[in-house]
Amino acid sequence: MFSGAQISLYPMTDRFVDVILSALPALDPYREKLRIETDDISTLIVGTPDIVFAAMRDLYVAGSADGIHAVLRATISRGCPGEPDDPMCHTEALTGPVLPLAERKASALEAVASAPVTGRHAAAQFSLYVMGTGDHMEEIYGCIDFLKNSGVFDRSKNFCTRVKGDAGAVFATIHEAFVRFGPPNGHVTIDLTISANSPSAV
Repeated sequence: MFSGAQISLYPMTDRFVDVILSALPALDPYREKLRIETDDISTLIVGTPDIVFAAMRDLYVAGSADGIHAVLRATISRGCPGEPDDPMCHTEALTGPVLPLAERKASALEAVASAPVTGRHAAAQFSLYVMGTGDHMEEIYGCIDFLKNSGVFDRSKNFCTRVKGDAGAVFATIHEAFVRFGPPNGHVTIDLTISANSPSAV
């Protein structure tokens, strides 16, 4: 299994370099469990989904401090057949048989309910893509049902779903969508945009 994300942080300020550099220490607790590669467009973080999402969450929280309007963009993927297997990505969450959809939705809701509280508001939209399986729409509809009961559901939009709330619950919800829906070792991707402190929301 290979899992990870290509992420980019965009602080909407002329101090964007300082904001990004000051946010990077938020990744320090995870560096031993991640492979991190950065270029001039994005940063690749490779590891188990729980670590990848925790790292994205903490980077987002740090990068949006002091009321700065900041956006985190991410393409998140697991099980891509074009990527090599990576031992650092192995996790029990992505092994074993496919559990009944109702059981997976219940487990996802329990995980969101126990998410850490960050004190930072997040507004996000994302699209879930379940690939290589004939019943992909059943999985997506199951995920949508979970989202509507997650406590952070805002509304459905064309091509995506919008969620909002504390960043802890928002990232936990998207993590659960990523790991609970689609075959455990199948190819699943998420396209994510998450925004903090947008003046458009006022």
